Amino acid sequence: MKVLVPIKRVIDYNVKARVKPDNSGVDLTNVKMAMNPFCEIAVEEAIRLKEAGIASEVVVVTIGAKASQEQLRTALALGADKAIHVETEQNLESLHIAKLLAKVVEQESPELVILGKQSIDSDNNQTGQMLAALTNRGQGTFASKVVIENGKVNVTREVDGGLQTVALNLPAIVTTDLRLNEPRYASLPNIMKAKRKPLEVIAADSLGVDLAPRIEVVHVEEPAKRSGGIIVEDVAQLVEKLKTEAKVI
Repeated sequence: MKVLVPIKRVIDYNVKARVKPDNSGVDLTNVKMAMNPFCEIAVEEAIRLKEAGIASEVVVVTIGAKASQEQLRTALALGADKAIHVETEQNLESLHIAKLLAKVVEQESPELVILGKQSIDSDNNQTGQMLAALTNRGQGTFASKVVIENGKVNVTREVDGGLQTVALNLPAIVTTDLRLNEPRYASLPNIMKAKRKPLEVIAADSLGVDLAPRIEVVHVEEPAKRSGGIIVEDVAQLVEKLKTEAKVI
């Protein structure tokens, strides 16, 4: 069984994002970049399926500028077998990404696609669902457990009322939640081996997808800074401030 794992290059979660002086977007100059944390979980789950003898090949794919190959090499060092880079300098929207991934799915014919439920930069939580619709595959979102048996993938997903388990016929799309697994670290020998693994580069324009922007970013600004807290002397003072200042009671 082939497993395809889309990944995304984002600002490292330890870095505080800065807004450009003209408020046109986020400033990425000299900023440390990394693989999206939810994508790391997806890569880990695919590798575990391979180690369990369920998956025969793990293919990772990313869409973006040439620098995105750094994250592909990281995924290869973690245990993926092959990488595909759909190269473009455009800042693409979720629908663009889903349509390009649908072309890659058509090319690679994976039985299972595992991807993070969202990226920590845009937080849209859209691409997995759009990809499922475009490829006409069953979807299991927010997966906290994935079990493949008898030609089906059973996905335990977190919902408001607790846990829900859905059984999907293969081929299928699964998006990962935080509690699915704990991603591993790449060892130095595997980092060196990753340099010799195949990495295919495809021009995004060659896939026949309309990449014209549909959303215009008008203005970007940092959230308002939180004011410092105060220490109250007793419960009576706390209640008084909640009444008169916070006005929540």
